[in-house]
Amino acid sequence: MLVDLKPRFLRFPGGTFVEGILLRNAFRWRETIGPWEERPGHYGDVWNYWTDDGLGYYELLQLAEDLGAEPIWVFNAGISRNDQVDTTAIAPFVKDVLDSLEFARGSAKSTWGSVRAAMGHPERFQLKYVAVGNEDCDNTKPFYQGHYLKFYNAIREAYPDIQIISNCDGSSEPLDHPADLYDFHIYNSADDLFLKKDTFSRTSRTGPKVFVSEYAVHVDGDTSKGSLQASLAEAAFLIGLEVNSDIVHMASYAPLFVNDNDRKWTPDAIVFNSWQQYGTPSYWMQTFFGESSGAVIHPVRLNSSYSGSLAASAITWRDNEDIFLRIKIVNFGPNTVNLTLSATGLEAGVDTSRSAVTVLTSNYSLDENSFDDPLKVKPVKSGLASAAEEMQAMLVPYSFTSYDLALDEYGELVADM
Repeated sequence: MLVDLKPRFLRFPGGTFVEGILLRNAFRWRETIGPWEERPGHYGDVWNYWTDDGLGYYELLQLAEDLGAEPIWVFNAGISRNDQVDTTAIAPFVKDVLDSLEFARGSAKSTWGSVRAAMGHPERFQLKYVAVGNEDCDNTKPFYQGHYLKFYNAIREAYPDIQIISNCDGSSEPLDHPADLYDFHIYNSADDLFLKKDTFSRTSRTGPKVFVSEYAVHVDGDTSKGSLQASLAEAAFLIGLEVNSDIVHMASYAPLFVNDNDRKWTPDAIVFNSWQQYGTPSYWMQTFFGESSGAVIHPVRLNSSYSGSLAASAITWRDNEDIFLRIKIVNFGPNTVNLTLSATGLEAGVDTSRSAVTVLTSNYSLDENSFDDPLKVKPVKSGLASAAEEMQAMLVPYSFTSYDLALDEYGELVADM
């Protein structure tokens, strides 16, 4: 299921899992390597379970490598939810992080690189991104910025190519410290997240780039396990990120997995137990963006009386020798919307035999998937009967529609609806 999402990066080992409620229960990378039976494990006090750390730092680097994804190592910055060390005492934490980077990137003859080699991976891992802490830049954690600069300077000196991610939000005002990217987390109701789709249209184009490392529809106390409506709001928000990809470089849904026998948070993308799994509507929504990374974004003009409940984008990408235009449209409202789709700049016709339309919808906006009905909400793909300079599109209520049009060539494209 992960491979099918075509991930370009893997952020690990998590968010609050990295911090702990108390520092003594934070993730310690060096205690998660070596023979499994010798790993001490630790109590994940944020989510209230014991982990044997069989899925440790080494395995997560391997997972990213196997997926062909960039690893993003989120390390503890000497801060937990309830306690923190003074910046004058941060040196051991900085040394620990440098050791973790040597484990991943050092030669097989280096101190920690030799440990990696002994575990069966003499080649260096391609670790190019690190995040200094998780959600640590707020008024309750006064030492973060001092800690951050210690980590930043040490990492930049030892590994000048590594991209360093700050926890401080630079979307509304400039950061007061150096960073390559800044972290942005957003959890809202479906209605609010839909309205946030233009968040980064107003963000400065200078300074660090944006990493939206956690986004989802989530409301405290809501027992929903992931509805169609939630996935549509998330799709609209992602379209907003896609349109602003000159400043937003990466985005990841969170959380990725949940054990159905131990739910501490809802919703999640992939639900599993000891013998089966299914994707929530939010999982299926993300499959519509599998070709977005590295694609070319094109202007979209929406002309509809329902435009307040719509979100749309247009991209082109190459699949081997084929060129595709993908037009994605979210209808977040209860009304059927009829649109005329046209794309100026097409130099040749559309090959309908290689084109398709895919729709994610269901009978009710609050429909969810489950082990009893794992595909109740899923994308349905069909062929394109015909294509011309103008096509008629009918968007059913509460739906996400993608038109994939196979092109011979194109000029300066503009999609009109």
